[in-house]
Amino acid sequence: MMSKLQVLIVDDEWKMRNLLRIYLTREGFDVKEASNGREALSMVKEHSFDIIILDVMMPDMDGWQVCEEVRETDNVAILMLTARSETKDKVLGLGIGADDYLTKPFEPEELLARVYSLIRRSTMTQVSVQQESILEFQDVKIHPEGREIYIHDLLVDFTQKEFDLFVSLARNQQRAYGRGELLDLLWGYDYDGDDRVVDTHVKNIRDKTRRSGLLYNPIQTVWGVGYKFNATGELK
Repeated sequence: MMSKLQVLIVDDEWKMRNLLRIYLTREGFDVKEASNGREALSMVKEHSFDIIILDVMMPDMDGWQVCEEVRETDNVAILMLTARSETKDKVLGLGIGADDYLTKPFEPEELLARVYSLIRRSTMTQVSVQQESILEFQDVKIHPEGREIYIHDLLVDFTQKEFDLFVSLARNQQRAYGRGELLDLLWGYDYDGDDRVVDTHVKNIRDKTRRSGLLYNPIQTVWGVGYKFNATGELK
């Protein structure tokens, strides 16, 4: 017998949590709820979830703060849920590690479609990396199966999307990818957000590798195209 998919709903409004619980329970999910960010973080430490549906606007600790803290230790799929529809907010949420962004009000069919899409994408990524051997470059070693990246033999912490972007470019180091191609590859063809989120993730990767002592950019900008992996260790 297949175990139920585990979902955590994080929202300070009881009516919204109840509505989401009804939709997801009907679909066969095992649903847990948190009414604030601190409670959510405690539950993430104690349970393993397939997806977190995370409201942005909450008192004391907002969804962006929760997302950042979750990403320090967990690669669970995160769907941000908010009444704010500004592009800058979406870019911010995706830049700190969220996987998708749904604006209130929403239709239940769209919510479920995004939830299943994120879970399917996460599962496909895990299966694909398990079939890979270790990738080694100058001062950089990638363990796809363990989802670990080492620089100078020291483990560097990347978010799920940063890791996926890094590995996708490293596997195809001879190829330059456009931003649109990377969006389709990592966020799916149904993603309709701003492609600047790719630039945000590249910047985060470069910052983290530089702070870890790497003397060159592992992701090279290809002007007029997008990005490619810099495997040679040349200063670029």
